[in-house]
This record gives sequence, structure tokens and C-alpha cells, in this order.
Amino acid sequence: MKNKVVVPALGESVVEARIAHWLKKEGEKVNTGDILVELETEKVNVEVAAQSDGVLTKIISAEDTTVHIGDAIAEIDASAQPVEVSAKKEQAAPKSEVPGRTSQNGVETHATVEAASKDKATPLAKRVAEESGLAISEIAGSGSGGRVTRHDVETFITNRTTPSLSAAPGQNGGNGKSQPSSTRQAGSEERVKMSMRRKTIARRMVEAQQSAAMLTTFNEIDMSRVMELRKKYKEHFKQKYGISLGIVSFFVKAVIAALKEFPRLNAEIDGEEILYKYYYDIGVAIGSEEGLVVPVLRNADQMSFARIDLAIKEFAERSAARTLTLDDLKGGTFTITNGGVFGSMMSTPILNPPQVGILGLHKIAERPVVENGQIVIKPMMYVALTYDHRIVDGRESVQFLVKVKEYIEDPAAMLFE
Repeated sequence: MKNKVVVPALGESVVEARIAHWLKKEGEKVNTGDILVELETEKVNVEVAAQSDGVLTKIISAEDTTVHIGDAIAEIDASAQPVEVSAKKEQAAPKSEVPGRTSQNGVETHATVEAASKDKATPLAKRVAEESGLAISEIAGSGSGGRVTRHDVETFITNRTTPSLSAAPGQNGGNGKSQPSSTRQAGSEERVKMSMRRKTIARRMVEAQQSAAMLTTFNEIDMSRVMELRKKYKEHFKQKYGISLGIVSFFVKAVIAALKEFPRLNAEIDGEEILYKYYYDIGVAIGSEEGLVVPVLRNADQMSFARIDLAIKEFAERSAARTLTLDDLKGGTFTITNGGVFGSMMSTPILNPPQVGILGLHKIAERPVVENGQIVIKPMMYVALTYDHRIVDGRESVQFLVKVKEYIEDPAAMLFE
């Protein structure tokens, strides 16, 4: 009996995906629940499991193919026999010793090491490694659980392939592979297909520019009080919750307090009506290999500082491991993005439709400021609020940002909200 493997429902508004990586091969035995393939959608990666026991007799859609909900991408035959790899063929496979690794006979093959570590890498990392002729087992992972990311592979390539002054022109390292991007000849080009997520980010950025009357207002915030609190309670907070007291949690609290005073920044436009939302689902932008993702803190007004920091840490780990779900990313009434972690001093964030407000945080830097007629050095941060001018007035946006500034410069005031 043959059973089709089909693309499942991928979540709200998601209608297509790309075959990122087949985890099983044709001729391989599978059991119900085994993960067969990883699909890359515009929001998250989705794993598709076998719905029956049998043998994966046919892969219909190869890696890098675009598929749609309901498409048959493979066949499982319950009556077929798995294809066995002959012992002779295995013995004939080339072996390569890996320093520090031995098996029972003293040598472990390259293929064995690769198989052991294959699932500890993201699909993009595997692809970049394969294109560069590298084994994932050679690369240390910085992701959750030691998972290898694309950044890890690119860093490994950069460190490994720094050109020698004595290298002869035209050499490719003697391995028959083309030079990685870090050592390619100046003026060369490379064409790489955009991922589903990158295409979606590009499309949504253009749509945001075209569909909203975006305007950005700026202010600067004295971070002294927040920095003092973090320093004072750093050890206690870490011992109790196992995590450092972060910057973003203060801004989440300050933003919610300000949104209660200026509710139109927590609303959206629905046709010719304004939909006011009296709940506070705050999106927190997190950098990933394929661009920013914005998981949502549900009912953030009911969360403590510790719960916010723990949730953000978990989102970051799951983003690195590509295990965020569509539910993690759905909705959101307002967004906070922190370009400061990358060193940004100033930027104009783009709205995340249908939201009408987004707050951009930036690098904290010591700057001279005037206080009581004296020039003093303070840890300062520029902040930027982008808003939809169709329903948010300039005065309202400035007052909102001033209110956020007041709460951050006097965090105790948030206790009364």
C-alpha cells in the first residue's frame, strides 16, 4: 500500500514553502512519526513527519523546490523492502581520520562523523558547508545545543582560508573545490536564490512603505538609573532566575505604560475604522540567519521583568535553532527592535503592519550632557519611534516617546502603573 506525503497546512496566510532539507533518503525505512523533511516557509521552518510505517520509495519534490499546501512531495510504501547498502560498498568508501576521534578499530571514518553531527546544523549551514567542501563535524556550533549555524560555517571558512602570501596564482587549495567567497578573485560575482523568509521580508518592507504614512520621531534617554538598577540587582537576579536583568524588559514595561496613555499607538486601521486594542502583545525583534523574526510576548502587561527576560532568551535560542512556531509570530500590537546590540547609534525602524508603532533602541554610549548647568558624562541612548501618521498625530507620537523616556529615566514610576 502506497501513502502520499503531502505538504500540511502551514499556518495563517502561509500558502507555499521551499523544500529545505530531506532527512530521509529514497529506499530508507521509516516509522510513523519520523521526521522526513524540513520545509522553509516565509515565517518559520516546519518539519513533516511520516504518517505511516514503510519505506520511502519516492521523493517527488527535490530540495530547493517550491511547494504548496496539499502537494504530494513523496511516497511511502508499506509493503516495500528497504534498500540495503552492501558491506563491500561501505568498506570501499574513502576514510579520513579526524584528530581526537577513534572508533573500536582505532579509526573513525569521515562519513561516520558527518552522520553523527548532521542533525546538529541548520539547513543553511549544511548547504554552505557542502558548497565549500566542508564537513559539518569540523565546525563548532554556537547555536542552541551546539547547533552549527550559517555564521559558524562562514566564520570557519574565513579563519581557515585566509590567503597565504606564498600561494601560487590559480591554486585552489589542492582539493579540487572552487575558492570560498572569502578568497574569490576581486570583481567576481555570485548569484544566490533568496530564501522564502528573505523574500517575505523584502515584500513586507515594500508593502509597509507603500501602505502606511510612516514618520519617525527621535529622542535621547539617560540610561543611568536603569544601569544602576541592573548593577545593583545583577547577582541576585541571576541567582534567582538564572538570567541577567536585561535592557529590553525595562522598555517593554515603559512602552506598555505609555500605550495605556496613548491608545492609538496600540491600535490598527481596519478599513475606515480604528480598531483599539486593550491588550498588550508586544513583539520583540530578534536577529536570525535569514533576517529578523518578531516573536510576540502575549499579555506582556501581566509579565514580570524576569518572565520577560526569560521569554526573550527562549525566543532567541529557538530562533537560532529554527524551532519558533507560527503561533509565536502571530499578532502583536506594538513592536520593539534593538539595533543597539549590533552597534547601531541611530536608525529609522519600519512598521510591522498592521501595527501603527515600532520603537527602535540603539547603542548605549557615554556622552557629555548638561545637567544643572554642568557638563557631565552620562550613558545615553537614542531612541526612534516610527508611527503611522494616518491615525497617530505628530504631537501624540512625541508625547508617547517623551513618556517612555520619563519611565526609563525614573523606573520607580513604573511601579505605580
